Amino acid sequence: MWDGKKRAVTFSYDDGVEQDRHLVDLFNAYGMKATFNLNSGIQTRAFSFVEGKSGIVVRRMNQQGLRELYRGHEIASHGLTHANPLECDEETLFNEVLADKRNLEQLFEQEVVGYAYPYGCYHDLAVKVLSDCGIRYARTVESVAEFGLQKDLLRFKPCYHHNDDRIFEGIEQFLSLETKEPALLYIWGHSYEFEADQNWDRMEKILKQLAGRSDIFYGSNAQVLLHENAE
Repeated sequence: MWDGKKRAVTFSYDDGVEQDRHLVDLFNAYGMKATFNLNSGIQTRAFSFVEGKSGIVVRRMNQQGLRELYRGHEIASHGLTHANPLECDEETLFNEVLADKRNLEQLFEQEVVGYAYPYGCYHDLAVKVLSDCGIRYARTVESVAEFGLQKDLLRFKPCYHHNDDRIFEGIEQFLSLETKEPALLYIWGHSYEFEADQNWDRMEKILKQLAGRSDIFYGSNAQVLLHENAE
């Protein structure tokens, strides 16, 4: 299935914020692959925001140096300006998707085939626009706590947010699976949440549980969902 392995692990993180620097270091240290979902139209420190619960100021990164930072990981679209798909007409939504895709492809010199829905919002029109723009998979925020493969990749539901109370029990279940069917563990979130919640140790615990398994394929979203460069 994935280099002959039946189980795979992947991560998805949004918004291109400063905390991604530490998160990338952790992924690299533990041999993980991730997908980072960026908004090229506002990918600058000028577009900061205040995280509601903690009150920390979250800063997006300037574009210079991002290709080197994310090297070895996948870049996907999160919309040109992080506009809510439910609040966009079809033409605006098309521009949000296609312009972001083209900008990211030019900046990172890699094909962009994935998307994460801003605010987790989507409808049938958004799915159609994504397909028309050449997007092949899109992540929602509806955690399912299940590891089976999904057929509708443009409405893909992740397994867990990293703060999900069920995640450590779920990881143990995933690691102990004896089924012959393919199984995928997909974890998502925002790296600024680790700073806001003061729980970077939580991510280290997740990575330590998962790392170093010869029977698991560690890949980007595109690799595990589309089986690209994973055979």
